[in-house]
Amino acid sequence: MGDARRVSLNGEQLSSSERLRHELTTLVFTPDRLAVVKGGPSTRRSYLDRTLGRLFPARAALANDYAAAVGQRNAGLRRVRFGQSSRDALAPWSARVVELGSELVRARAAALEELGPRFAASAAELGLDGGDLAYEGDEPTSAALDARLELDVERGTTSIGPHLHDVRIEASGRDVRAYGSQGEQRIAVLALVLAEADALRARTGRAPLVLLDDVLSELDDSRRRALAEILERTSQTVVTTTSVAAYPSPPAQSLSVANGAVG
Repeated sequence: MGDARRVSLNGEQLSSSERLRHELTTLVFTPDRLAVVKGGPSTRRSYLDRTLGRLFPARAALANDYAAAVGQRNAGLRRVRFGQSSRDALAPWSARVVELGSELVRARAAALEELGPRFAASAAELGLDGGDLAYEGDEPTSAALDARLELDVERGTTSIGPHLHDVRIEASGRDVRAYGSQGEQRIAVLALVLAEADALRARTGRAPLVLLDDVLSELDDSRRRALAEILERTSQTVVTTTSVAAYPSPPAQSLSVANGAVG
């Protein structure tokens, strides 16, 4: 077996990769990130939870804590279904799901408040008007869980809560996932990355490292110019492209890669 992986930053060995993520905030756009728009609700929930963890580090563990509580309640529901436990034993985990679920919904809403106006502004600059982010789901309550208890026992799963919620990504009142073109979906994901970068810069006073991979390939000339103007107002951005001529402004630094060598 080889040596365990070690992480260092500026010559200092770090105790975990989590600390590296905290010290060096990096946001990435790649073609497969289109799943944030095109994929199912779980992909958007995961994206939002990572974002709120970066925006509000004190709440970074909230989504995992909530998921653990739901897992414990689901295990209890299955024990009740098989006659191995009583419904009364579910009460502590139901209360925990309500407590953490409500906190998670509020934290997600706060993250979207930070992102929403910035997303709309970035999307508009890139030619996608009327951009909006809307959270779909309510805080869980004890009454709602009690009302669905028999159904939950029958299925062995908790049927309400933020583990089932979604984020609606809109442009001019249209759901971009259902009614947006491939180009509009691509702009929406790019606008999300730029919005988060701006929000992080505003909250921390430090610009994150933004990596934009193959971002220009499906943008027309006007949108490429708009993107270049946005990036000129930011810092620490790396753009990869198959042709330097595709980027409409002179880059601060240009590196070419050919046959595995950097020139």
